[in-house]
Amino acid sequence: MNFTNKNVVITGGSAGIGLATAKTFIEKGANVLITGRNMDSLQTASASINSPKLKNLASDTSKLADIAKLAETVADSGKKVDVLVLNAGIAKQYSIEDTTEEVFDDLYNINVKGLFFTLQKLIPHLAEGASVVLLSSGVSVSGYAQMGAYAATKSAVDAIARTAATELADRKIRVNVVAPGLTDTPMNHQTPEDIKNAIAAAVPLKRIGQAEEIANAIVFLSSDEASYISGSYLAVDGGVTIRR
Repeated sequence: MNFTNKNVVITGGSAGIGLATAKTFIEKGANVLITGRNMDSLQTASASINSPKLKNLASDTSKLADIAKLAETVADSGKKVDVLVLNAGIAKQYSIEDTTEEVFDDLYNINVKGLFFTLQKLIPHLAEGASVVLLSSGVSVSGYAQMGAYAATKSAVDAIARTAATELADRKIRVNVVAPGLTDTPMNHQTPEDIKNAIAAAVPLKRIGQAEEIANAIVFLSSDEASYISGSYLAVDGGVTIRR
């Protein structure tokens, strides 16, 4: 897979899956812009990659003004976006009974509203035949306890992707979903080891995923090798969401 001189934008690219995806695209020749809420984290991410092909932008996906800043930055570059990876998101674990309005709003503002309007504002800047990948989660189809509000946001992501795949098809833009299972990223480092081990035991492959494995799936769906794949939901979870 060759992305030489292709232009990639990744939201939430300062750590975890986003950072691993940025590294993989750069290794394959792409120019990459990553966003994140914290400039210190972005600078640390940039230092870890250490490539002139990487640029960063402090942009909080929950704020429409920051989304507009991202769109303006892309427009000012004079280059169309060949790959857009909508990865920025948060996870919070609460039962339905214990979910507060604040928790609910935080999840929806970032995972749904922010993602939706980032896509909206960047559509005019997508190249003909571009690829868009939205990050969902296996919880959107699994019904795990303590994940009701979060799972609902990811189901919304799935729906947005299906609609976008239809609406953008006339420009030959492909839109797909990657749905990771539990992955070894900083966002999940707070999960107790006994819970991680229990989750791993329930995975057919008997382990949790690595960020690089999710990145490889994102890069594949963005490549010419996936040129006839659009509107798909790709579970990258070791088989945990197999429907029996």
